[in-house]
Amino acid sequence: MITRMSTLFLRTLREDPADAEVPSHQLLVRAGYIRRAAPGIYSWLPLGYTVLRNVERIVREEMDAMGAQEVHFPALLPREPYEATGRWTEYGDNLFRLKDRKGGDYLLGPTHEEMFTLLVKDIVSSYKGLPLSIYQIQTKYRDEARPRAGILRGREFVMKDSYSFDIDDAGLEASYLAHRAAYIRIFDRLGLKYVIVSAMSGAMGGSASEEFLADSEVGEDTYVRSAGGYAANVEAVRTPPAAEVDSSGTPAAHVEDTPDTPTIDTLVAVANRLHPRAGAAWTAADTLKNVIVTLRHPDGTREPLAIGLPGDREVDMKRLEAAISPAEVDAFTEDDFRKVPALVKGYIGPGVLGETKATGIRYLLDPRVARGSAWVTGADAPGKHVFDLVHGRDFEADGVLDVAEIREGDPAPDGSGPLSLARGIEMGHIFQLGRKYADALGLQVLDQNGKLVTVTMGSYGVGVSRAVAAVAENSHDDKGLIWPRAVAPYQVHLVIAGKGEQITGAAEDLATALGIAGISVLLDDRNVSPGIKFADAELLGMPTIVVVGRGVADGVIEVRDRATGEKSEVALAEAAHTVAQLAR
Repeated sequence: MITRMSTLFLRTLREDPADAEVPSHQLLVRAGYIRRAAPGIYSWLPLGYTVLRNVERIVREEMDAMGAQEVHFPALLPREPYEATGRWTEYGDNLFRLKDRKGGDYLLGPTHEEMFTLLVKDIVSSYKGLPLSIYQIQTKYRDEARPRAGILRGREFVMKDSYSFDIDDAGLEASYLAHRAAYIRIFDRLGLKYVIVSAMSGAMGGSASEEFLADSEVGEDTYVRSAGGYAANVEAVRTPPAAEVDSSGTPAAHVEDTPDTPTIDTLVAVANRLHPRAGAAWTAADTLKNVIVTLRHPDGTREPLAIGLPGDREVDMKRLEAAISPAEVDAFTEDDFRKVPALVKGYIGPGVLGETKATGIRYLLDPRVARGSAWVTGADAPGKHVFDLVHGRDFEADGVLDVAEIREGDPAPDGSGPLSLARGIEMGHIFQLGRKYADALGLQVLDQNGKLVTVTMGSYGVGVSRAVAAVAENSHDDKGLIWPRAVAPYQVHLVIAGKGEQITGAAEDLATALGIAGISVLLDDRNVSPGIKFADAELLGMPTIVVVGRGVADGVIEVRDRATGEKSEVALAEAAHTVAQLAR
């Protein structure tokens, strides 16, 4: 296949678009692969759509190879199935809701668990129809509050979602492992550097959850790993409860003046100046910080929540959001403080927190706050803190909430060594749903004994359009994109770098010969300078660039490897064969 740039629907840009924050967004727009239609919504131009279809092809080939069967659901979906599972409400503002002319409620599908479940319920009635894995590649819609980074986080995106249906948990485990192996093949073929980490299932529910993250500094996901093999998304890290401390020698709690100390730093400074202790200076790790947030539940109700954690840690908002989902987190405002006068901003302590205390605000503690441990914390009065306040002796909490930040060097939960932190782009997510949706929608089949049993399910997603951006993030330089051969729009970018019938004729003949050999060619036959053509070739990022120019007079052409920058001269008489071998 030969495409001429003189007729290609393409316009490249020399400057980065003003709204582009990350390299993939900048380069995909500059190179004419995508164009912004609205915030978080993009049009695909010919080159970009070709890359998207190539990613789809790889995903489809591996799903078919593992025995999954492809279906296709509508994007416009009825309310009733989502009402039955509770997600019409749970999805909150992320759901695009609309009404038809008769007043019926519909949504634009953010995910299709309900539809898959109902389809199988309609068709499969016996264990003989299981195990079953079906998938689709479909456009999804989520009303992201902050769409960003181009097609990495948009409000409309293409996703492959598949679901397995099994008669028992052993079957689910086998289906899960088959999908996991298929995902490894998919991401290997895409040329991504990725890691598989333990994860949370979020609004989907379920267990045995893993994410496939492409390594990237611009990724929104932070993950941890240890030298001993532990790897997890930070939301899924579980801090072991601290061992109980013997508090028999701890003095009774005492309130001290700590003027002008609304922050941890000011508290530590004043404590060391006015109330020094023998043996060691006070540090932030000796203080108990109490953070108040507001939970906004899907039904619209609002609930204040207090979180107690060591003062040298901050609440990780992503971990908190994951832990309290499907509720969402809002700030506890000045207005909120005025409504609860027992809360003294900057001096909040356990004395007024907890369901049975003055505020009735639920109080949850970080697992690092061991029973028997003593703390410096707010005394619920301006300019005062309480010292030697012991957990279990002087105060209690309503439970545990593990949402403090994870830091470089923290011990791995499984004891496999210190943790290191990195960032990644979520490319795939696999998890065992179990029977949540089958129970809600009545998916049962007859087993071998003629008894009705509830089917168990697995859910497996790949961000297809996101993969285009992830590959671009992983593979570019300061000149432009560098596509792996598996997804490149064309295998060869052939540049006519000169004028005259000899040069033009040689380029046309070479393009034709490559096309006959089954090599896709982008032929730059435009009437512009060679400098513009070379810049565009590097920006567009085809893996092999062939330059037909003045060397034709000496019977040679130039071949450039876009990834390595290596250049070599090839005899014109052997060019078609040599380039075809390189480009396959």
